[in-house]
Amino acid sequence: MAARAHRHSPLAMMVLALLVEQPMHAYRMQQLIQEREKQDVVNVAQRNSIYQAIERLRRDELVRVSHTARDERRPERTVYELTDAGRRTLDGWLVEALATPAREFPEFPAALSFLPLLPPAEAARQLERRAETLAARLREREAVLARVDLPRLFLVEDEYRLALLRTELEWVRGLAADLRAGTLTWSGEWLAGWTGGVDDAGE
Repeated sequence: MAARAHRHSPLAMMVLALLVEQPMHAYRMQQLIQEREKQDVVNVAQRNSIYQAIERLRRDELVRVSHTARDERRPERTVYELTDAGRRTLDGWLVEALATPAREFPEFPAALSFLPLLPPAEAARQLERRAETLAARLREREAVLARVDLPRLFLVEDEYRLALLRTELEWVRGLAADLRAGTLTWSGEWLAGWTGGVDDAGE
């Protein structure tokens, strides 16, 4: 019988990885994600995100209830632990995620494909705004990492994110500069010649 395929996500991987360390409840997982600044790695913006991820993993028998814990000041909490199937699944997900580039569909490349819908000057203006945001994020992350005293092993995802930020910032600035200089431009008439229709975005 073929092994059951389990739907994975960065948050599901995070939950399983935390449970490799020790059994814990959902609130402790959320604390660790914040303390280790992994909120840029997994989406925990919604309060119930971790609970929903745990419930899916429990249904798939990748985690199970270990016990319930309660102290004098807090309500009873359910502590979860990793199953053997959960550990095997996590290892499989990690191997796949490291080796195989995922087919992802972020908004920015989609927006770039529709760039001619804006006049060149407006496109340049919005790209410059993006560059400002990217530069601010880059400065913030560099400042945070400068204060962190951890072995490189625990910072490789930050290295990767910084590399992506630097590369995107340089490319976006270059594209905006080309638009400002007119080395990349378009007009409604030029677009109509390519599309066969009328487009006045560049007028």
